[in-house]
Amino acid sequence: MPGAVGATPMNRTLGQRILVTLPYLWLLVLFFAPFLIVLKISFSDLAVSRPPYTPQFDLSGGWAGIRDFFAELDFENYTFLAEDSLYINAYLSSLKIAAVSTVITLLIGYAIAYALARTPRRWRPTLVMLVILPFWTSFLIRVYAWIGILKTEGLLNQALLSIGLISEPLHIMNTTTAVYIGIVYSYLPFMILPIYATLEKMDESLLEAAADLGSSRLAAFCLVTLPLSLPGVIAGCFLVFIPAIGEFVIPDLLGGSETLMIGKTLWVEFFNNRDWPLASAVATLLLLLLIVPIVLFQRQQMKQEIGG
Repeated sequence: MPGAVGATPMNRTLGQRILVTLPYLWLLVLFFAPFLIVLKISFSDLAVSRPPYTPQFDLSGGWAGIRDFFAELDFENYTFLAEDSLYINAYLSSLKIAAVSTVITLLIGYAIAYALARTPRRWRPTLVMLVILPFWTSFLIRVYAWIGILKTEGLLNQALLSIGLISEPLHIMNTTTAVYIGIVYSYLPFMILPIYATLEKMDESLLEAAADLGSSRLAAFCLVTLPLSLPGVIAGCFLVFIPAIGEFVIPDLLGGSETLMIGKTLWVEFFNNRDWPLASAVATLLLLLLIVPIVLFQRQQMKQEIGG
């Protein structure tokens, strides 16, 4: 019996290590290893071959090959990206569209999440299911459906013309407005769910205490509800902003040729121009653009938690 009691903490520690190790192994295999491959290709030279690049880094050469790689390392592809206005404008346009879409999604998603958190508990599971119901349909089909809604002879223009709000059809398809609509619609559940999860756990007695102290509903919301919901807001913003900045399907189908986003540029370089080294450099910079702010934010959050 004493041996069994002593073995329990050891088994528990081993199980905890396995649970922690598995996600890191998953991340190593499916994220870090592919990233290293893309990073390696980004330092290669374009070639008319298959694959369409000349590797500059080869482990078969041993330490001599590694030494030669770093000795002859050049940032030609990255320098070209910094000098070409097309890629700079694509990055800036993607940042703008993703940021504006995130703000719009936040305004709509917060209102919906707040309403869900204030409904009777018996209705909440059903309403949450309705929020995630679009995920049961293919993402591509949902985006294609917006073509039928937004085009000149689509459902939206027909409805507005029939009720007399407009005298001629609106031109929404193949514009940035259509891209905003598509992104907000597609990623709205990613904003609603984390905010709802935060608001649903909030102690309502805090609002009652604020009211007893003379706060109005608006003041109680600004001083109590909003600060307590910030973790959900931040999580929702990250879940929307990160995929939106590299979005390809929505700008390609709804934005047309006039919409410039880095996801479309990446596709063109990989599959039309077949310039894999340059496309890999574009993907690497995009990844760094997203990861660095997230890491800095997480460190700041950890410092605040430790300080608090």
